[in-house]
Amino acid sequence: MSKNLNKVKTQDEIQAMREGGRMLATVLQHVKSLTKAGMTTKDLANIAALKLKELGGEPAFLGYRGFPDVICIAVNEEVQHTIPGDRVIQEGDIVNCDFGVLWKGLITDAAITYPVGEIDAEAKNLLIGTEAALNAAIKTVKHGVRVREISKVIEKTLKAHGLGIVRELCGHGVGHSLHEDPDIPNFGADGGGFRLKAGMTIAIEPIATAGSPKIEFMPDGWNILTDDGRWAAQFEHSILVTYDGCEVLTKV
Repeated sequence: MSKNLNKVKTQDEIQAMREGGRMLATVLQHVKSLTKAGMTTKDLANIAALKLKELGGEPAFLGYRGFPDVICIAVNEEVQHTIPGDRVIQEGDIVNCDFGVLWKGLITDAAITYPVGEIDAEAKNLLIGTEAALNAAIKTVKHGVRVREISKVIEKTLKAHGLGIVRELCGHGVGHSLHEDPDIPNFGADGGGFRLKAGMTIAIEPIATAGSPKIEFMPDGWNILTDDGRWAAQFEHSILVTYDGCEVLTKV
């Protein structure tokens, strides 16, 4: 994966990311609100594409390294990067929608995982723990903080919920391209010493499993499954680093 230097964004660039981030959050909440058992993941992708077109944005994922759709939609044991298709969503499933928006030349990236109907206790813990890791990480972000401090907070929170930490996938800088420096691992030991500066924009994305953290890459080059068949979740926001904390860009 090619990387680009994470530059401090101008006020105009930040405003473009705010606008694109609101579009992104609006689309994700729209897809979530319409998700029902019996729909396919391609149905949800079509809803996302139509809503984004209505809002005026462009999909950041479509065509990225050959990805053929506007959104990644993973269900249950699917971990990440899943191409929408004919998988039918069932009552009691969890659905992960990972989405990117291009607006005025700037990219935002975010994801949610949500239940379809009633889910079991293990799935509830998975969702609660993964989202709690994202929220704890957001509280850690500010001018001058090192990436490793964010990574340690994510790891501590996921472990407190007894979750597996997917190490092959991580957060990253975002803005001028979908993946900028630095990587933001979800575990502390290898979290880098990169020091964030006010005006930088990053995407933090804890990715966790209910069981083993081992994952398996599928032959299509995109879909990733948990090795043991237990479920996975991801929560992600694009964040603007400020002097006294941060601003979440991907919210309504």
